[in-house]
Amino acid sequence: MSEGRTHHYSFVSCEERGLRLGTMPAVGSFGNGKIHTRRKCHSRFVNKTGQCNIHFSHMDEKSQRYISDIFTTCVDIRWRYMFLLFSLAFVVSWLTFGLAYWLIGLQHGDMNNPAAEGSYIPCVMQVNTFVAAFLFSVETQTTIGYGSRCVTEECPAAVFMVVFQSILGCIVDAFMIGAIMAKMARPKKRAETLLFSYNAVIAMRDGKLCLMFRVGNLRKSHIVEAHVRAQLVKPRVTEEGEYIPLDQIDMNVGYDKGIDRLFLVAPVTIIHEIDEESPLFGISKQDLELSDFEIVIILEGMVEATAMTTQARSSYLSSEILWGHRFEPVVFEEKNQYRVDYAYFHKTFEVPSTPRCSAKDMEERKFPTSSGNSFCYENEMAFINRDEEEEGEEDGKRQKDSMSPSKPVNEQVTSGQEEISPRKESEI
Repeated sequence: MSEGRTHHYSFVSCEERGLRLGTMPAVGSFGNGKIHTRRKCHSRFVNKTGQCNIHFSHMDEKSQRYISDIFTTCVDIRWRYMFLLFSLAFVVSWLTFGLAYWLIGLQHGDMNNPAAEGSYIPCVMQVNTFVAAFLFSVETQTTIGYGSRCVTEECPAAVFMVVFQSILGCIVDAFMIGAIMAKMARPKKRAETLLFSYNAVIAMRDGKLCLMFRVGNLRKSHIVEAHVRAQLVKPRVTEEGEYIPLDQIDMNVGYDKGIDRLFLVAPVTIIHEIDEESPLFGISKQDLELSDFEIVIILEGMVEATAMTTQARSSYLSSEILWGHRFEPVVFEEKNQYRVDYAYFHKTFEVPSTPRCSAKDMEERKFPTSSGNSFCYENEMAFINRDEEEEGEEDGKRQKDSMSPSKPVNEQVTSGQEEISPRKESEI
């Protein structure tokens, strides 16, 4: 059954981008007198990597605002700048207190008595140059303490500076180490193992026209409380003539029924039913080719290992939505487990029976939907997979029978009939 099988479904490349030719019916006609137009593609609002295509300009007091929230600024900056800031924070503090110790010693006269002859007691032992004062500052803040340099009771200012440097050093350590730990532990990189399909598709599902896209988790660790949202972004002109370049419209992906909350162990197909409340209700296949909009997908959840909230984003332009297609199955049932084949994650196949009109026209004209007994490619794939497993089991049995002693003819005929009967049931 599985050998030599062919089907008439064609695969579509996921890299169709840019301008495409569309057809628009002329006024007062339905499908006749088509006018060829070329749709202009605007810039993408959210990239496939999840980054928002936004640039801020002419921000008043930008530096002061970023410095006032210095911790978030340190977490958001690049690692190279973070290491530079980390090094500068310690070096500047060491140099500052080293300069303070050198000035205290200079005022006390320690620089004029480098050997500390007689009964002369310096503020800091073995500190008679700026380099020695800098080394004493490093030893104090890092609590190294080699033993040759130490503060004396001769100068209260030096004692105060040692205490103040110890307190300030703890604050610098806590801030910088905390910022680095927060930067390392943030769940931003977890979004790179959350996968979105390259294309979204529009096809019939349970007798209704639906927009569908697929999400998957590449790690075995779960995303706790995962839920998905979708928004349609397009330019709009209000009744008063105001132009809104990025008008955001919510799309229902099941939050009223609770199916927007996902158990994201295997890839899941998210479904948006195109009904009267959907912004795609009046869009047909021709309209889709001429439309200019973007559907932004947001997947949120908590990382199981750290319990921190992560967010993965992607988007689909109107040119990336395939009308009359379905996703190939990726989950196959094996003997003791389920196998997920990510080679088919982005692949789609065409369903010619999908209506080309909009959901609004289907509702008004009462277009008939396909019956439940119609051919389904997912079912065929499941049957093919099961038949291949049964063929493998039959080959194994035949090899065992050929190695075992010969049986009577009646027993061989009976066993052959028992092996063939399940095969016939599977084909039926």
